[in-house]
Amino acid sequence: MGAGHDTVAGELARRAREQGHQAQVVDLLRLLPYGLGTGLRLFYRSSIRHFPWAYAGLYRALLRPGPHRRPDGTPLARLAGGGLTDLAERSGADVVVPVFHLAAQLTGHLRDRRLLRPPSAVLLTDFAVHRQWLHPGNDLYLCLTDEAARTVRETVPVPAEATGPVVAPGFFAPGAGAEAWRRRFGAYAPGRPPVVLSAGAWGAASELEGTARLLVGAGFLPVVLCGRNAPLRARLARVPGALVPDWVTDMPGLLHAARVLVDNAAGQTAVQALAAGLPVVGYRPLPGHGAEGVRRMAALGASELAPDPTALLNALRHLTPDGPHRDRRTTRGRELFHTDALTRVTALGAMSHA
Repeated sequence: MGAGHDTVAGELARRAREQGHQAQVVDLLRLLPYGLGTGLRLFYRSSIRHFPWAYAGLYRALLRPGPHRRPDGTPLARLAGGGLTDLAERSGADVVVPVFHLAAQLTGHLRDRRLLRPPSAVLLTDFAVHRQWLHPGNDLYLCLTDEAARTVRETVPVPAEATGPVVAPGFFAPGAGAEAWRRRFGAYAPGRPPVVLSAGAWGAASELEGTARLLVGAGFLPVVLCGRNAPLRARLARVPGALVPDWVTDMPGLLHAARVLVDNAAGQTAVQALAAGLPVVGYRPLPGHGAEGVRRMAALGASELAPDPTALLNALRHLTPDGPHRDRRTTRGRELFHTDALTRVTALGAMSHA
């Protein structure tokens, strides 16, 4: 769902190949029969773009943590079971790594019934752990934070540890693209601190146009990322003083050139910003696990949470200039990156042969 899961899977595969391993990225939704995967993706994208109340209700009913029993995703996920087990056997896989909660339900189900030979190491990509990630049949959970790992261990009897986010190495050091972005910002709005507003790959955000106008009026340069949502991009491009680029292919350069990221999901763009040393402010989060993740990220001190426009502007005024406030946020964000998740994945694969 969205580009975040694909980005994490792609980076893990790149690291594996760099170390001489074979790696294959599989879209679980393509393994579901009868076009169910396409239907699920369309429903989710439509919900978060146009009917956020629908996804909020789904989250409360199926995903929200808590003591009450709720339906899980296993009945749906196991429809892809035959395709995954066949693929694992044909490829001779040593380990399977779910990076999406429905995939974690499937591998847990198959491992629990001894239908999947290689062990499963779930890479949990959310700051907030919801119940659809958790299945006792999985062999290992790798989490963004110690808090998330603790939640996993308290809920299912499976080893869990914090390895931090999986982010491409280009985000950790300024690249040549950063200077090109700085020149573009300076030519477009001299003297205005550039603030990135991200709506994710699908262009899903609440009141994005109003936020852009708010920032322009306060003396900032909003750099609005609308993903692949062309109608949203066209609408935001009419906001005077806002810079609305097409699909960005140099995210490391952009994030190193900007001063703050305003984020609504605590997803992959947010952790890429942390890797780049860019402060993050959570504002108008997406419903469900987006809102939970934004709150958890802020509670850890890795970002700030702005509950209203006044708080957003106050946060930006403190974070855009160099100084101790900005330094504290960027240092805390960088502290999340402490272990290479692939090291634990390959170790688990090696243990399966011992």
